[in-house]
This record gives sequence, C-alpha cells and structure tokens, in this order.
Amino acid sequence: MLNPSSDSRIVKSVGIRINSRLPAGRDFSVKMSSAQVESLQLVPTVAPPKDLGIPIMVNGCTGKMGRAVLEAAMAAGLNPVPVVLGGPDDSGKILDFGGKQIEVHGPSDRESVLSSAFSDYPNLIVVDYTLPAAVNDNAALYCKVGVPFVMGTTGGDRELLYKTVADSNVYAVISPQMGKQVVAFLAAMEIMAKQFPDAFSGYNLQVMESHQASKVDISGTAKAVITCFEDLGASFERDQIQLIRDPRMQIEMVGVPEEHLNGHAFHMYHLTSPDGSVSFEFQHNVCGRSIYAEGTVDAVLFLANKVKSNSDKRIYDMIDVLREGNMR
Repeated sequence: MLNPSSDSRIVKSVGIRINSRLPAGRDFSVKMSSAQVESLQLVPTVAPPKDLGIPIMVNGCTGKMGRAVLEAAMAAGLNPVPVVLGGPDDSGKILDFGGKQIEVHGPSDRESVLSSAFSDYPNLIVVDYTLPAAVNDNAALYCKVGVPFVMGTTGGDRELLYKTVADSNVYAVISPQMGKQVVAFLAAMEIMAKQFPDAFSGYNLQVMESHQASKVDISGTAKAVITCFEDLGASFERDQIQLIRDPRMQIEMVGVPEEHLNGHAFHMYHLTSPDGSVSFEFQHNVCGRSIYAEGTVDAVLFLANKVKSNSDKRIYDMIDVLREGNMR
C-alpha cells in the first residue's frame, strides 16, 4: 500500500502540484435565476477579452468540467453558440453564462441541432466533456456532421474512436489529458521509455490515483504512464491500480484538501527494485479544474488554426498542441 500523504519523504521523485485559481484581476460573481434558467453569470470587473471570432459548442457544460471550459473559453474571447448537446435529464434547460443564454438539447434531436449550428456557424469547434459511455456515439455524430471537435472525455472504445475520426477525415484533438504541464510530463515519460527500454527491468510498480467520486473510469493519464513504465521493464497488472474515490480516504490517506474533494486528480507511481534496496516515486497532484479548462481552450485555438490552414494532418493530441508553441 502506498502512503502518498508523507510528501516530505519523497527523495527520488518528480512532483507536479497545481492548485486551481481564478484568473488574476477578475472578480467573478454567481447569480442564480429562476428554475427555468440555470444561471452561472460571469461578471468581470475589467474590460472584456478580445473577440477571437471562433464559435464554440461545449457539450456537457451542465457538468463541472464543461462549465469550467466554457468559462475559460469566454474569458479567452471565444464565442459560445446558443445551443449545446446534453443528456435526457438536461434536455430543455436554459443556461445563462455571462448573459449568454444556451439551450441544452437531448438525444432525440441532437443531429438536427448540431447540423443547424454548424450551418449557422461554419467555423464551429465542438468540445466534448460528457460521459465515457457517450464518447463513441458522440464522435460518430461529429464525424457524420463533419464538425471539428476536441474530445476531452475519457473512456469509451479508444481504438474505435480513432478509426471513426480517421475514416471521416474530420479535424479533431483527442487527448485523455488536457492539462498542458501534465501532458509535458507524460511526453517526457514516453521519450524515456523509447530511448531507455527496460531501464527499470524487474522493478515492481504500484499505482494509486484519486479523483472526485463522480469520475467513474480509470484515469487515461494513469493508463498512459503505466504503459511507459511497462515499456521501461516494470512489472504491473492493470487490475492492481488503487482507485481512491472515498472522500474520507482521500483526505486521510491521500492528503487531498477537503475543499477540492469534488475536483482533483492525484496520481502516485512507486517503483521498487527486485531486492527492495532502491525506490523511485513519481507524483503529480492537481486541485481544481482550471488546468484542464485552459488546456482545452488552447486545443480549440490550435484546432481552429489547423482547419483554417487546411492542414493535411487531421487527428491531433495535446502533445501536438504543446509542440506548436502558441499557447497563452
């Protein structure tokens, strides 16, 4: 059993800890209106951002991650269209984001709504933060309509996802991890695995990951990092991942601040040599959702540029976004 709460004892480790903060110099107030309109009004006290002229549809914006992305997008000067797609329970809701009303449409009319929006806004970029079970159906819809999209939702059949997009020739950014700094860490792991295969041959790997209780699937980032360690020769069975979703354990064992129980991502990887004389620990802890929201906005800007330039390549990931070097 890992004991990640004692950070001070980590000697041979790489750590990333990023806390969520609102953009400096901005004062956001929340105003709730009637039952018919769910209002999350952003009232900035400074001048509005420059309009970048990029329409955006954030599907799943009734959820916390989707809302965070929509807030970050508006702060960056992106333009939310007046409709989004959601589940049957959210169908018919009217959301108010900073004075912009957005209607949520359910599964029954999603194709006609998306097609109409794409016709009205030809430069539309869709962002998906829905549910793992909806990943493949949603991607198939986006590809059928022909709209470029950023897939931030984890889970689903990833092989089928990539095949669906490749067959359609639609532009897309697909990444299980949108946090730019975490992606950079993962890229470094992949480089190490490629250049130094079996460097950790015989080492035993233990993995613990803690997320908010609403996250039902295993972290895609954890899966990717585990693959790197396996390529480096470490021994591991995927069913050995310790998934921590119980709030009490997250506070007492993992060390998650109580105020971030509903939005965090703590990952810990512990390697031990065959004789137990050497150990390595890698850890990246994220509190809040701003790191993912800001990364998603960068992905939207990146994808809009690729569409505008008629790039030959159609499927990208966040490492492509990082390599472009035009992040805010």
